[in-house]
Formats: sequence, C-alpha cells, structure tokens
Amino acid sequence: MRTQVGIIGAGPAGLMLSHLLHLRGIESIIIESRTREEIEGTIRAGVLEQGTVDLMNETGVGGRMMREGHFHHGIELRFNGRGHRIDVHELTEGKRVTVYAQHEVIKDLIDARLKAGGEIVFHVGEVSLHDLDTSSPKIRFRTNKNGECQELRCDFIAGCDGFHGPSRPSIPGRVRKEYQKRYPFGWLGILIEAPPSSPELIYANHERGFALVSTRSPEIQRMYLQVDPQDDIANWSDDRIWFELHERLSTRDGWTLIEGPIIQKNIVAMRSFVCEPMQYGRLFLAGDAAHIVPPTGAKGLNLAVADVQVLARALDAFYKSGKTEWLERYSETCLRRVWKAERFSWYMTSMLHRHHDHSPLERQLQLAELEYVTSSRAAATSLAENYVGLPMEW
Repeated sequence: MRTQVGIIGAGPAGLMLSHLLHLRGIESIIIESRTREEIEGTIRAGVLEQGTVDLMNETGVGGRMMREGHFHHGIELRFNGRGHRIDVHELTEGKRVTVYAQHEVIKDLIDARLKAGGEIVFHVGEVSLHDLDTSSPKIRFRTNKNGECQELRCDFIAGCDGFHGPSRPSIPGRVRKEYQKRYPFGWLGILIEAPPSSPELIYANHERGFALVSTRSPEIQRMYLQVDPQDDIANWSDDRIWFELHERLSTRDGWTLIEGPIIQKNIVAMRSFVCEPMQYGRLFLAGDAAHIVPPTGAKGLNLAVADVQVLARALDAFYKSGKTEWLERYSETCLRRVWKAERFSWYMTSMLHRHHDHSPLERQLQLAELEYVTSSRAAATSLAENYVGLPMEW
C-alpha cells in the first residue's frame, strides 16, 4: 500500500487531518484499531470552541452540528449556594461554545471521508512504525479480516492514536521528554434520560466535591461528580449518585435538579500530560498522542483539531513548493497553544475541585479565587477568552 500521509487513528485528530488534506488534494489512508461501530458508539463529551465550529462549517462538515448542537453564550460557576454566570459571548465580543458530542463529530467526519472516497482501514492490530528518520517511513499492521500483515509506505506519518497508541513510544527516549501530573480525584459520569436542568453548563464547587451539569440533547443529559479515581462504580448506586448531585448543586434560590433514569455511568481518572517534541523525523503527533488535559477546561478535542490544522497547512506548503520550514516548526507552533490550554485546564481543575488535603487557609484561598473571577470583569474576561478558544497562532 502507498499513500502520501499515513494516519494512525480514526479519532477527531486523524479524521479531521484526513479531511483537511483531501481538501488540499493530498492523499491519506487512516488505519484504526477499533471497528467503526465501536468508535462511533463510544459516548464522550464535546464542548467545541468557536474556532472548531468555524472550521467544521468552513470545510463542509458542520451541517448536522448546526442543526443539533446546543449553542451556549455563558457558563455558571456555583459555590456557597449561589450561581454566578460568566457571559462568555459578551466578554469575547460575540464568541460562544457549542455542545456537540465527540462521537457525533466522528460520525460526521467518517461520513465525509467515505463519501469522498477516502480510505479508512478499521479493526487492525499489531501496528508498528518504521524508518521514521528516512524519506520513506512505513506503517506495518495486521488486518483482522484475514490476519495478513500489511505495509503502508508513505511520505509522512501522523500519529493520532491516543495516549496508549504506538506512535509516541516510537520517538526515541533520548529525544522524548514527557511531563505529567496525576490528579487525586476522578469524575463519575452519568447519562440520564431527562429534560435539561439548566440552559448552560454549571460548574459547582462544594465542600463535598465538584459537580458538573451538562446537556447532550433535549432528552439526554450528562452530569459528573468528583470521586476517588480508584473507587469502584459498583459502590455508586443510583440513589447515592442523586443524593450527591442534589447536595453539591443545591442553591438558595429554589433551583431544581431534574432527575431521570440513569442509562450509563463510569469513573475516569484525570491527568495533565505533554510530550515534547511532537515530531521526530517524518512522524508528527497530534491530539491525545501528544497531550492530555483534564476535562474541566473542555480542551481535549479542540487541541486535537488545532494540531491538525497546523499540520495540514505545513504539509500543503511542502507538497506545493517543497517548503519544509512549517513542518520543522510544527512542534514549536503547536506546543505554544498546548501549554496555554494545559494551564487553563489546570486552573479550572484546581479552582473547582475540593482538595481534601487542603488546609483551611487553602480552602479559603480557593473560594477567594472564585469570588474574584465572578466579580472582576478582567478576571472573567480572561476565563471567557480561554474557554471559547484562543486565536490560532501560526
């Protein structure tokens, strides 16, 4: 098999990159370890920055998002029994966020690639990368249809295969530097069948821990609780979950949390992670293969999309003029945005979660930060600018 760009991973990064390259006349083939049904059926959150929404519309894959997405002009920070709205639309001169689940973005991109004749090889195994420091890198893998070993020869490889994929470990250890922080708490997430409890996201800081209210559709809602990441989901009955949500989201103004049947629940750990550099030879990392953010800042999918915008632009310059400057600066360009998103995600996580090893003084400082960001226009503007997405840096 031969193509110009071999892409490992059919998540948002890999699919969007393939889509952007196609629009520039550059060939690509995507290989993916899971089946199409698995990746389209894995329900994950999706808060899209203004820039991500604009890109989807500009490249022709935003139609369903604009019909079915939820457009939010603000968020609520809730603490001490009171809600405080941050009007991100007004503070950023017209920008907003769109709640549209990640698996729906994936469905739209897969549909676009297949309709355009793009090649996605699903359900592969034993993926390995070779000759990365040459002009002809290769991807070897085994297809699960017939068990045959395949070799994909290409000009460049895009590692969009997530934190546990083979791409990042293919960068030699002497070159690769990794930064990581594991948080002492995780999120218990639930999907419920109920109408929305709020028109916008609610981020709640409470003595018992953090809670988040989000929406997926007029009939399906998503909610989260801060829990011990090592806890067993079997310990969390529906009654216990509802008790904690009511306690942590309670207000003095009569706001009501709407309950409904819980149709899914799970616990996920939280971490911050960055790999430097994001490139080696003809290999370029994008998305979760290169960086992980805690979900509090809603940056994961948006960072992946930003990465591949930079990479698609650099590859376009190479194929049109032989120019390599942008390819050589790929990691440097992306990491400027990555570290800012890591900072914001860490800030939101630190401000909103209950740190049970905090001293009483540290707890009061956390509440003071919440008071400041909800009473100072300058502080609220900073939060809003980061939340809707900082401008692309080229």
